[in-house]
Amino acid sequence: MNWFAIHTKPRQEGIAETSLQRESVETFYPKLCRRKTVRRVRRLVTSPLFPSYIFARFDAQTSRRLVKYATGIINIVSFGGNPAIVDDSLIAAIKAHAKDDVVSVQPPSFKPGDTVEIQTGPFRGLQGIFERELSDRERVIILLEVLSKGARVEIPCTELEKV
Repeated sequence: MNWFAIHTKPRQEGIAETSLQRESVETFYPKLCRRKTVRRVRRLVTSPLFPSYIFARFDAQTSRRLVKYATGIINIVSFGGNPAIVDDSLIAAIKAHAKDDVVSVQPPSFKPGDTVEIQTGPFRGLQGIFERELSDRERVIILLEVLSKGARVEIPCTELEKV
């Protein structure tokens, strides 16, 4: 028995997983938990780690048809007409970083002096120098060079990327 990637219908990963489990097929549906702003409120949101994909472990010779036509499934990911086997070590690595099949993403940590680029909002595309984290650890202060003058800007750390 091997692990395979299963392409599901959009937003039906849970339905596909339940359908396969009813047929006694072992599944793995990793999810991602992260902070996201929803209607101007920061919330923890859980979504699929790989949207429209889950993993299933089965014998391709005997259960391929059963899996392919289960509820919520489009197809088994294949190359050259043969289902593509997902390495056990990849599944183990994802499971090692997950707790109850949920992977949490921590905001990136920056060191004073790091060059960063703002990814969203009105300052998107501007680069600055990371100065420090604020006490709530979700916001940081960066130094921007704007119009030949330095300006300190307070911004959520999730909107930054290291250059």
